[in-house]
Amino acid sequence: MTDVRPHPIAPAVRRQTIADALHRTAQRLPAKTAITCGATTWTYAEFNALVSRLAAGLNKIGVGEGDKVAVLARNSHGFAALRFALARRGAVMVPINFMLKADEVAYILRHAGARTLATDSGLAGLAREASALDTQVQQFVWLPSEDPSEPAAGMHRFDQLAACTEALPEVALGSFDLAQIVYTSGTESTPKGAMLTHDAVLWQYVSCVINAEIAETDRALHALPLYHCAQLDVFFGPAIYIGSSNVITSKPTPDNLLALLEQHQITSFFAPPTVWIALLRSPLFDAAKLKHLTKGYYGASIMPVEVLKELAARLPAVRLWNLYGQTEIAPLATMLGPDDQLRKPGSCGKAVLNVETRVVNDAMQDVAVGEVGEIVHRSPHLMLGYFNDPERTAASFEGDWFHSGDLAVIDSEGFITVVDRKKDMIKTGGENVASREVEEMIYRLPAVSEVAVIGLPDPKWVEAVTAVIVVKAGQQLTEDEVLAHCNAHMATFKCPKRVVFTEALPKNPSGKLLKRELRRSHAP
Repeated sequence: MTDVRPHPIAPAVRRQTIADALHRTAQRLPAKTAITCGATTWTYAEFNALVSRLAAGLNKIGVGEGDKVAVLARNSHGFAALRFALARRGAVMVPINFMLKADEVAYILRHAGARTLATDSGLAGLAREASALDTQVQQFVWLPSEDPSEPAAGMHRFDQLAACTEALPEVALGSFDLAQIVYTSGTESTPKGAMLTHDAVLWQYVSCVINAEIAETDRALHALPLYHCAQLDVFFGPAIYIGSSNVITSKPTPDNLLALLEQHQITSFFAPPTVWIALLRSPLFDAAKLKHLTKGYYGASIMPVEVLKELAARLPAVRLWNLYGQTEIAPLATMLGPDDQLRKPGSCGKAVLNVETRVVNDAMQDVAVGEVGEIVHRSPHLMLGYFNDPERTAASFEGDWFHSGDLAVIDSEGFITVVDRKKDMIKTGGENVASREVEEMIYRLPAVSEVAVIGLPDPKWVEAVTAVIVVKAGQQLTEDEVLAHCNAHMATFKCPKRVVFTEALPKNPSGKLLKRELRRSHAP
């Protein structure tokens, strides 16, 4: 048989990484505006050149290939540049939710083994406090903010690193190498680090460009936190990949958003339903000032039907997309497009271009129309597994499909609707909250006999974290005491918005807690 194998070639010839995507866009569109943040504006050529210098600067301070670099910062041009510089250096980004408390941040730093932590002036105190809690962090990188800020003392300065003139050494980086570890809450009390490769993220970019119609002509506003994979990898990354112009802000308040949407003639904007609702309720809302906006995206939770109708009436030129997924799939899995928003309200749509999705029973058989099953996926978007956690990795990929943990029904047209969560996750204000984590915190109170934490419908949060508590006989406990305890030890978004006291929690004959019954009985 004739040997038809190709001659060996250098890996760099076929390489496609996150940093390569930026470089190629800069080659195509060098003079086009890439980034605007506060008073800073970079063309694609300027952005790409700065990223290379920053990567060289990171190399100079000892950041090597495969090193974990944590990022605890609000949205900024500095965050955007660091994201691509880490990829160019071959380092692994570990974005951290800046709403976490110091001990929660420290857990991620320890688990990831991060030796470098990038932060901004506003979060420098939290960064130092967390790093002091038995972590491996040895150095800090200061990032500039949207508004002028003073560099934090004792940190490597962004501007100095980005002025490095030394050549970046050749990086032996391939498409299948690790790009980022993104920590996600689960039913367990400790977060899991989803390992995502360059090719997983880039395949996901392709799905976003096709299914969400992200285009070179877009002027996109990125206002939700870039530490979150939705803003970072469904919108910002694909926009850079395709060559859109991007406005970045760290202040997702209605007043600021409405001003930026008008000032920059924004055409594309993503936010969870809570933010869309806040925009509609703002006294500054004026549809005429948003005349350029044509693409609207939401996710993290279902948009109430009445709000969909209001958006259609008040912003008739805006086409809407609903995005569904999870961190482990980088994160986009399914999408409900503009033509089906009111025809299929509440649905998360169908699998996107590079994803295969099923709804299955416990035997991994496809469920019948209307029958409840679990959503499972196959896709090149998917993670390699959970960092240093083989047991939870194996459980998530049982049967050679990724198990989302979400329960859903599928209709006769193939549209999927999520109905519950195996993982017992509460999605509040665009953030994931593991009910067990909150329950364990409340159980630290000596007066608590039993507690169940559930999500209840809420006009502001979409789901409000609610604690239902049984107090021990002969003891007393108040709502204020519960809230004060939680707020002292947990991120604010995880803390209950409501506390209910009851004599007993509903259970089935085998003793299993019936949270569905709690949701029904305590629904507003």
